[in-house]
Amino acid sequence: MLRTILQHGAIAGLLIGVPTFTIFVTLAGNHPGGALGMALGYSIMLLGLSMVFLAIKRRRDELGGVIRFWPAFGLGLAISLVASLFYVAAWEAALAITKVDYIGGYIEAAIAEKRTQGATAAEVAQFAAEMAAFKAQYANPLFRVPMTLTEILPVGILVSLVSAGLLSNARFLPGRVAPRSSA
Repeated sequence: MLRTILQHGAIAGLLIGVPTFTIFVTLAGNHPGGALGMALGYSIMLLGLSMVFLAIKRRRDELGGVIRFWPAFGLGLAISLVASLFYVAAWEAALAITKVDYIGGYIEAAIAEKRTQGATAAEVAQFAAEMAAFKAQYANPLFRVPMTLTEILPVGILVSLVSAGLLSNARFLPGRVAPRSSA
């Protein structure tokens, strides 16, 4: 079981981490923001986390076509955790290599958005002060790493829940039964 978790988790992690790293490094931190960036990022996560579904299906087939919800969900969570660690490592490596002030750009965009929403000068100043405190926190890896985990781990939990729910029903994508030989 550990081999399955590590194997599928590593594959999922590479499917997520390599594009994340490549996009960030190639664009030197100027990756697509807003809705496009979120859609791209979460699409990459879902693609990689499809390994959760495949692993649970394979495990169910190994067990004769039946798997209970909780063991399936646990398998999915473990794979998601491994994949999430790859994602965090890719993000940290990209930040270290590019030396891009990603959070600074994010804060500038957030302040500009606040202004376009019609916030008063005092509200913008207060928001800017809050964002400056956030930037100081983000510089600390003990803050940044768990925060990065919160980007992908909820997606992994959701994929694990859906996969376990679907695959705990033996009638959903039943495994192939080997034909009996007439001897």
